[in-house]
Amino acid sequence: MYDYCIIGGGIVGLSTAMALQDRVPGSRILLLEKEPELARHQTGHNSGVIHAGIYYAPGSLKATLCREGAEATKAFCTENGIPFETCGKLLVATNDAEIEGMESLEDRARRNGIEYSRLSMSQLRSDEPNIAGLGALLVHATGIVDYSAVCRAMAARIEARGGEIRRGAEVSAIVEEAGSVRVASASGRFDARKLIACAGLQSDRIALMAGLTIHHRIVPFRGEYYVLPSSKAALTRRLIYPIPDPGLPFLGIHLTRTIEGGMTVGPNAVLGFAREGYPKGSFALADVADMAAFPGFWKMAARNWRSAIREFANSASRYRYLQECRKYCPSLTIADLSRAQSGIRAQAVTADGSLVHDFLFEETERMLHVCNAPSPAATSAIPIGRMIVDRLLEGAARATETA
Repeated sequence: MYDYCIIGGGIVGLSTAMALQDRVPGSRILLLEKEPELARHQTGHNSGVIHAGIYYAPGSLKATLCREGAEATKAFCTENGIPFETCGKLLVATNDAEIEGMESLEDRARRNGIEYSRLSMSQLRSDEPNIAGLGALLVHATGIVDYSAVCRAMAARIEARGGEIRRGAEVSAIVEEAGSVRVASASGRFDARKLIACAGLQSDRIALMAGLTIHHRIVPFRGEYYVLPSSKAALTRRLIYPIPDPGLPFLGIHLTRTIEGGMTVGPNAVLGFAREGYPKGSFALADVADMAAFPGFWKMAARNWRSAIREFANSASRYRYLQECRKYCPSLTIADLSRAQSGIRAQAVTADGSLVHDFLFEETERMLHVCNAPSPAATSAIPIGRMIVDRLLEGAARATETA
């Protein structure tokens, strides 16, 4: 009998296990990951950015978690000898509408207590000679890291403190009983007093497997990256982002330095036809059938068809993708764009077609399912883990009081 079973070996699941060890010392913890290695999906396929929190509404949970998470991530990296760099990020406005958007972001930065500088056109050109724009916001605290390396260090800490991590342990059944939760997996059958599911791209299926009634589904969005040649790896000193479209939950195509010394361009955000199919053209019949059977998917598609067409066109044409980049980096050419990895974002969509932008939990007496952990979940993972544990323990306390 384990005290806690966690499903999911991405950064949120691992952070939750660490938080449990801090809050409930001596507890028996089992973490199940279906892949042979940890961080194989969203965590290991993102752009490696440590965000500062400029995008989020002042005073909101996401803003608070992002600021705390950035500090906690850098502290964890320092403690464990993981390379990271606080290189800063430029949000570049290239037209009058984006200037207005930049002013709105500046207000958020000020109210969120985020250190920033506003650059004029000439200051931008002086700071980054290869970047063009009418102006920019420089967010000083933004950094870069390899989140897979962070996850490996988290796993080592969990196991050193007595936690058990089973890789290649895909879950096939979950049954909540009077005093425990029984979990069947490829690695065996286990009983735990409490279960926490941090299953990312499979979170809705895990919730349904556990017998929960849910009113959302996960819709996969592919983020396709290109990599620049080594001759242009030092094109910029900072990360270069466009001013985001406030109507979309994606940040736009950006130039991102990597901690290994490279430079990527992307990602876009195009509907995926496979939740875990990373090569271009991936198609999984079961995933497409799930989307097609969910009325909320069609309602979402009807609301967002214009942006969907634009993203599909960018995906199909390197030239169109290049034009998005050349708005702020005019020196780039088609020859500079070599296909790199893709990432897939687990976007929760409700029955009325709304995109879920915040946390979404489903709970029973003995289970807590994290059905949506919004971006930037990697940056915010350490305080998110603490929040999940707080919610779990508060639920247990309420149940004890009721009994």
